[in-house]
Amino acid sequence: MLDSHIVNIRNEVDNWLLSFNEAISDKNSKTDSIENLNKLFFENSHWRDILALTWQIETTSGKQNIIPKLYDKVLNVIAKDFVIDPQRTQPREVTRAGKNVVEVILKFKTKFGYCEGVVRLYEDSEASGTFKAWNFLTALSDLNSSFNKKEDQYENTLEGPNWLDVRKEDRLYKDRDPEVLVVGSGQAGLSIAARLKQQNIDTLVIDKNERVGDNWRNRYHSLKLHNQTHVNHLPYMPFPLTWPTYIPKDKLAGWFEYYAESMELNVWTKTTFISAEYDKAEKNWNVKLKLSDGKERIMKPKHIVMAVGVSSVPNRTKIPGMEGYKGKVIHSTDYSSGRDYKGKNVLVFGTGTSAHDVAQDLYVHGANVKIVQRSPSMVVNVEPSAQLPYQLYREGPNTDDCDLITISSPLKVLKKTHQLLTEKTKEIDKPLLDKLEEVGFRLEYGEENTGWQFKYLTRGGGYYFNVGASDLIAEGKIKVIQFSDIINFNPSGIDVKSGDHFDVDLMVTATGYKGQEYVVEEFFGKSVVENVGPIWGFDNDRQELRNMWMQTNQPGLWFHAGSLAQCRIFSKFLALQIRAIQDGIVI
Repeated sequence: MLDSHIVNIRNEVDNWLLSFNEAISDKNSKTDSIENLNKLFFENSHWRDILALTWQIETTSGKQNIIPKLYDKVLNVIAKDFVIDPQRTQPREVTRAGKNVVEVILKFKTKFGYCEGVVRLYEDSEASGTFKAWNFLTALSDLNSSFNKKEDQYENTLEGPNWLDVRKEDRLYKDRDPEVLVVGSGQAGLSIAARLKQQNIDTLVIDKNERVGDNWRNRYHSLKLHNQTHVNHLPYMPFPLTWPTYIPKDKLAGWFEYYAESMELNVWTKTTFISAEYDKAEKNWNVKLKLSDGKERIMKPKHIVMAVGVSSVPNRTKIPGMEGYKGKVIHSTDYSSGRDYKGKNVLVFGTGTSAHDVAQDLYVHGANVKIVQRSPSMVVNVEPSAQLPYQLYREGPNTDDCDLITISSPLKVLKKTHQLLTEKTKEIDKPLLDKLEEVGFRLEYGEENTGWQFKYLTRGGGYYFNVGASDLIAEGKIKVIQFSDIINFNPSGIDVKSGDHFDVDLMVTATGYKGQEYVVEEFFGKSVVENVGPIWGFDNDRQELRNMWMQTNQPGLWFHAGSLAQCRIFSKFLALQIRAIQDGIVI
């Protein structure tokens, strides 16, 4: 027998959905529909739409803004039949951003295809027994025109080419151009290529590296992922259950290579993207590539997806005054291992993830390491604190449900969530943070106390998940020098305000990476950069990341980047948009 409380929750959800479906029915006048919809949402509610009703990725906040827009868009795409999805996680009570709500996964239809969504309800304190919506997500799941692979019939191929022959020929592009050219074969490039293949869109991935996975394989020796395996699956092929909790970089690189082969993705390595110009008349690109044999080829794809990462070009900004030092200086991206620096003196400039990891690796290899802090940074213990944002993935729902629930939180709710998480991590990590401050390490917790997640979403860095380096700093094994205390760089090292002089054998500058705008200007020219505008960081009007996973002002140019989880989730929506354009559904 079901618990009466569970039955009551289900009844409230059913009542809300019944009222919502009645409100959007075409049997009503616009006035009646809007009046009825108004009764179903709180004043401070939020609606996030991902392609389902607006063909945009955008968030609308405030009931006065949501209702008229929602009504118009529902009519425009003929959205109907909003119901609890019986195949997904069932309605349940949860806490989101400190608020107790009932969370419901929905399915519905539009004239374009099948959709999914999430609504979060709670009881109106001013109207006992009445539940209203606080958050509402509508997202496109599949198009009516989507290519759905059917089971193959057995064919006698004794006299014809076998599967391998066909694959080899397909990846050569002898007599055709791809519909989509993807630049980069990391998690972004592979995830979007897999999604596009499933949509039956001819896609070629290019990468300047020698092998798929080299974007991870070629990084410093000790690197491993700082979030857990169950969060990081790629589309269609989850990692084996036997894998370690934190994946080493070379293991991940090997999986990328295996993934590309298993998903039958067409990838050209040792291929350099030189330049591209858009042909307005033909509505395609003229792309110049330098191939692995040194020859050039012009390709004419309809779409280019830049999948080169949030930050792929090292920012080799010179540290002020460092020109006075005559020893060896490298950027952290060029660092491989500390094995050659045993007993030697090394300065690492920076206090982000790369700087900490490099400093720790050097210490482990016996170097005398000092880390130079130029601005305050955030430190979070990798366990349990850094994993708190991913707790949903341990609550029980499968990965698809967790992904949908994750993207259902609009920006303002997400900010509140991470403010609460930041306070919790500060409390959990207090012993370490206190010790760091005692040895002169300066701490901060992001804009409006939103923590590391928003640092990543707005600037791509400025934090460190502690996997040991912070403990070494707190114990004085890795010394901290404030950059403001350096009074001089001389040929052999630095002089500091205390009067001490430090001889240095190597300086490592962990000065971060340039934004994607730099890459766009290099490949496409300044006019395209100006047309597209800023990439990454939030657009305050739309409350979404700028120019990510959606059509830009430059036709045929798309951007796909982020963590493995972001790439898995949003590759689906990017592929659906390209499919819709290819089918003429949207322009």
